[in-house]
Amino acid sequence: MPLQFPHAEPPAPGTTIEVAPGVRWLRMPLPFALDHINLWLLEDELDGVPGYTIIDCGLANESTRESWEKIFAAHLGGKPVHRVIVTHYHPDHAGNAGWLTERFGCDMWMTQGEYLTAHAVMDGTAGYSPGAVIALYKANGLGDSYDAGLAERGHFYRKVVGPLPVRYRRMLDGERIVIGRHEWGVTVGNGHAPEHASLYCAGLGVCISGDMLLPKISTNVSVWPVDPDGDPLSQFLVSIGSYLKLPPATLVLPSHGLPFRGAQERVAALELHHAERLAELEQALAAANGPLTAHDVLGTLFRRKLDTHQTTFAMGEAIAHLHYLRYAGRAVRVVGADGIVRYAPPAR
Repeated sequence: MPLQFPHAEPPAPGTTIEVAPGVRWLRMPLPFALDHINLWLLEDELDGVPGYTIIDCGLANESTRESWEKIFAAHLGGKPVHRVIVTHYHPDHAGNAGWLTERFGCDMWMTQGEYLTAHAVMDGTAGYSPGAVIALYKANGLGDSYDAGLAERGHFYRKVVGPLPVRYRRMLDGERIVIGRHEWGVTVGNGHAPEHASLYCAGLGVCISGDMLLPKISTNVSVWPVDPDGDPLSQFLVSIGSYLKLPPATLVLPSHGLPFRGAQERVAALELHHAERLAELEQALAAANGPLTAHDVLGTLFRRKLDTHQTTFAMGEAIAHLHYLRYAGRAVRVVGADGIVRYAPPAR
């Protein structure tokens, strides 16, 4: 059965659409090929005071904050924001967390893995520095021709994320959070980010899936230098299995694309997508004259021209797919005398 999309168009900049009672959808621009992020405004109440909860924040840039100002003026009605929930540390989700919490004097809610990772990335520590990322990519075959683009990109996170809150309210997997008149359950997923939080409200029949379940594109799943031998694709495929438990009529609110119904169908499509990509990658290794790097197989996984920004995501994802094959016994890793990591079919 194809996915169902109750709303054919997104809200215009500075406006919202009510997708469920007390749940409003707004959209902020992104300066990438993926040109938007969906954010959510939920009616809330704290100590008898009506207000709102914001879920995800957009980038810390002028255009996003101008859009937020329009939302505040048109939709808050003078009511406060009681909390800001951030599903994960990525810049389009966490960018304005500090600005929003300071403006409204409220707390940021986040899982511990995401909170600590956000600060590590911002500070360039614990294997999250731009230099560590570039070193990982070069060890996996990225050539010097990308150096100028990577140098210009610099510490991208600091450019689009404002000062982060130095305190937070920790969210836990399985926790129940009361927002307004409704209870929302927290599900922590892995693979896309360390401890990505999704929220499900049975009373409203709504799941805020963040980046874990998107209707049209596949979620980026990458290896990062902090865990250079990790297997995030396996983690991701296990995690999206949690959405199979949702009632079929559940309205899924993704961070990118349109709200949709059909979580089970989408999970099946993602599983098939990755199975096909892994099979194609396995065939490419078998057909090659020698071991291949992650950079060598970008054309197998991504059939379009990639700019520097897209290449950084693509490299991490290619490494993740090669690691999956390796740990499944479908490929072997070979480190050459040049220090470059390559992959080949296992010996038969």
